[in-house]
Amino acid sequence: METVRTTVLGYPRIGARRELKRATEDYWAGRTDAAALHQAAAALRRDTWETLRDAGVDLIPSHTFSFYDHVLDHAELFGAVPHRFAGLDGLDRYFAMARGTEGVAPLEMTKWFDTNYHYLVPELGPDTTFRTAGARSRPVTEYHEAAALGITTRPVLLGPLSFLLLSKPAVDAPKEFRPLDLLDPLLDAYVGLLDGLADAGVEWVQVDEPVLAADRNSAELAALRTAYERLGSLAHRPKLMVATYFGPIGPALPVLAGTEVDGLALDLVAGAADFDRIAAAGLGDRTVVAGLVDGRNVWRTDLSRAMSVAASLLGSVGDLVVGTSCSLLHVPLDLTLEPDLPGGLRGRLAFARQKVDEVVLLGRALREGHQAVERELAAASANDGTAADTVDGRVRARLASLGTGTARRDYAERARLQAATGALPPLPTTTIGSFPQTARIRRARADLRAGRIDQATYDTRMRSEIDEIVALQEDIGLDVLVHGEPERNDMVQYFAERLSGFAGTSHGWVQSYGTRYVRPPILYADVARPRPMTVEWTTYAQSRTGRPVKGMLTGPVTMLAWSFVRDDQPPAETARQVALALRDEIRDLEAAGIRYIQVDEPALRELLPLRAADQPAYVDWAVGAFRLATSGVADRTQIHSHMCYSEFGEIVDTIDALDADVTSVEAARSRMELVTDLAKAGYRRGIGPGVYDIHSPRVPTVAEIEEALRLALEAVPADRLWVNPDCGLKTRTYAEVEPALRHLVEATRRVRATLPT
Repeated sequence: METVRTTVLGYPRIGARRELKRATEDYWAGRTDAAALHQAAAALRRDTWETLRDAGVDLIPSHTFSFYDHVLDHAELFGAVPHRFAGLDGLDRYFAMARGTEGVAPLEMTKWFDTNYHYLVPELGPDTTFRTAGARSRPVTEYHEAAALGITTRPVLLGPLSFLLLSKPAVDAPKEFRPLDLLDPLLDAYVGLLDGLADAGVEWVQVDEPVLAADRNSAELAALRTAYERLGSLAHRPKLMVATYFGPIGPALPVLAGTEVDGLALDLVAGAADFDRIAAAGLGDRTVVAGLVDGRNVWRTDLSRAMSVAASLLGSVGDLVVGTSCSLLHVPLDLTLEPDLPGGLRGRLAFARQKVDEVVLLGRALREGHQAVERELAAASANDGTAADTVDGRVRARLASLGTGTARRDYAERARLQAATGALPPLPTTTIGSFPQTARIRRARADLRAGRIDQATYDTRMRSEIDEIVALQEDIGLDVLVHGEPERNDMVQYFAERLSGFAGTSHGWVQSYGTRYVRPPILYADVARPRPMTVEWTTYAQSRTGRPVKGMLTGPVTMLAWSFVRDDQPPAETARQVALALRDEIRDLEAAGIRYIQVDEPALRELLPLRAADQPAYVDWAVGAFRLATSGVADRTQIHSHMCYSEFGEIVDTIDALDADVTSVEAARSRMELVTDLAKAGYRRGIGPGVYDIHSPRVPTVAEIEEALRLALEAVPADRLWVNPDCGLKTRTYAEVEPALRHLVEATRRVRATLPT
């Protein structure tokens, strides 16, 4: 057999026990210093490299570690630092760009393609000067760090096209400026970096260009050709492996094949359509990484099928490397940490560590022949059963009887009835839902799990928390209150634990952004609601106040997006099952007297396919699922939704099609961009643009919030404008939240006083 090597495109960086989170937050809190943080980071990098080496991976990546975000790391690497961070350096500047400081706003944050990972958006302008990263840059020092352990690595860089297309113009940039205008000076910086890597003895560099999985216009493809013709023609450089993932590379494939890049890494899971293009692309002298092990989901690989695909590539490419479809950053670290999962389900799963074993086994099978590893292949498939009870006939029968259940209702009539019923002031103030998850709340939850307290005691403690949260909101002067969600661990996990068809993990952490990690549940069977999930808590809060309280639910699209979802039926069908469960919950809330019900869909834009041709089908089922969940209420019940940290300006028509009465959106970091987009598109419903950024610890001033409100009023009339933070407040402290909300209410009062009577 031909020589076939193995690799992964990246690996989780948070540690088996969330060591990175603890080390970083200890540093932020002043409990440790920079030296301790760097020491913890070095230990995590070493553990990753040694794990991959010991597993038998041939080509090991480096420069995949990050304290916060890899796009931010590259902005730092090339000196693309906005002027407002002048005077800061080192970790102080790095974390200020990520989180802001008391006087300086952070970079904007948005979703990394169609994942739940968030990246920091570089800000560029005509005056941006890129720094040539030399021998002391992190890609070089981490290569030497691994080499000192006897491990040769392949440094990973974010590619120049992706860096520029993922950036945004600085606020003071001329209107005609586009970040892609900076391609030539940025390439100068890459030339210098590649020169330094070559001097260090690096053989291969992985250059990630995930933007190629989305539609690219002719100018962008021309820029791609320019970039890799220049970098490929360098006399002194490592070999270049251009990697793309999250979908097919499409028309970019012949462009790259026409340059002198030495290899390509292709996602043959989400980008299976590339398979038929490889033979025609003329890659007979190139190294190709066949991404056959899914880096985005937790289901085991069909090894027989993957072997067949890989074997069919032999002969049409130069050197074949078996790898993951993308970085394993997006899946939990190790299935062996989850002994309590149902056996029938557990046998179908593979987390990052198990996916590494799948890659290695595929490489051995292709190198040595199927018979040589027959026993290992049999063992890998031995537990590949199906989870019991994956079909619920009652759920399927109810959905069939409902039909689509998504008729669009008369918004104008609803708005008239709600205005007459609600008696709210202009610019009503509210929050998105969650309040800080304090140490006291987390301790109560831990005590319940450990059996130190019973359910009744826990419930009593949560009601006490709700009492305090409601009283605080009344004292601050908010108009529509929330119960604060003290009983909820996570906005998806909480509901998954109360719906059949989901399984949870104990240590299945995945990084969402910075030190914010989530444990996505595993949706493996038909979904049903055995009993009400939120009614008791919401009605209790309503009993403690004369002001209206919103019910808070997570929408069907977000439940799918932030879970690992079964792959044995179309996602549209799974979304309808979740929507049916939520429909029942919404009707129970309404029957209990709750007249404001928020169904959050922050992942609506996130799941939008990267290729335009694939988007209409997704929009159809996503909108249908939301409307199935929310269309069963009376017109006087006001349906809210919430969205954050994605480019929602690209799906304004979809937001309108959801048929919600009020939509709250992230807007503070982007200076009300989405509000303007919605107004230009003719959006005529209620809108609650976030007037301050909750992902930064800084407390906004009254003047800042007032300015944001007046900016929003330029695009939206006061009778449709709500006032709220960007997102939920669970990750913040009360020392930050209380003054920020008081400033929000005071700013609103000042603006209300200037409204025409």
